[in-house]
Amino acid sequence: MFDIYTIIFLALAVFIFLRLRSVLGQRTGRERPPYDPYSARDVRTSPNDKVVPLPGRTPDAAQKAAEPAEPVEPWKGIAETGSTVAAGLDAILREDKTFDAKHFLVGGRAAYEMIVTAFAAGDRRQLKSLLGREVNDGFDAAIRDREQQGHTVETRFVSIDAADIIAAEQRGKTSQVTVRFVSQLVSVTRDRDGNVIDGSPDKVTDVTDVWTFARDVSSRDPNWKLVATEAAQ
Repeated sequence: MFDIYTIIFLALAVFIFLRLRSVLGQRTGRERPPYDPYSARDVRTSPNDKVVPLPGRTPDAAQKAAEPAEPVEPWKGIAETGSTVAAGLDAILREDKTFDAKHFLVGGRAAYEMIVTAFAAGDRRQLKSLLGREVNDGFDAAIRDREQQGHTVETRFVSIDAADIIAAEQRGKTSQVTVRFVSQLVSVTRDRDGNVIDGSPDKVTDVTDVWTFARDVSSRDPNWKLVATEAAQ
């Protein structure tokens, strides 16, 4: 028979076992392995079960770090890397951090058409805002001569097929960019009686012009002006 002390010890053992069971729980076979601080693990689990990547340990990050960076080509589509044109554009950009060659060509196309049509119409006011002094003097003299002879010019653009930068340089504070324009237009010159003396009102002519624009980067005026022209064959 069990004496009173044996019964007390048995009851105490059962009580301690149940307490340990409630605190530690039961092993189910799904427990996480103990954390090994020396194992090469890439992620750790936060209390909210969100995966937190460890910086610099993922294979993708290591692969990207090993890959060489692509070369920067600021004048892609405008000038060949290493060319004299690219070097000239670099020099301009150093003086004018806002310079954008693509934006410049968009404005150059618009200026080209405006100047050609203003010259045909004899619009001196328009030309003065777009031309450098020497070019403006030359255009004004041509317009004056035409007026004295009673000649009129009609010019209509069909298209501007190309506008390419072929030269660029920085001269002190003056930036210069030379552009070759290839266009199609209809142009006719008439005498005071309306007779055609040059060109044709119905014929589309291919025209190639090489124009140089300049801008003083120290000036507050953001506009470029035409400072030289030549016709290319």
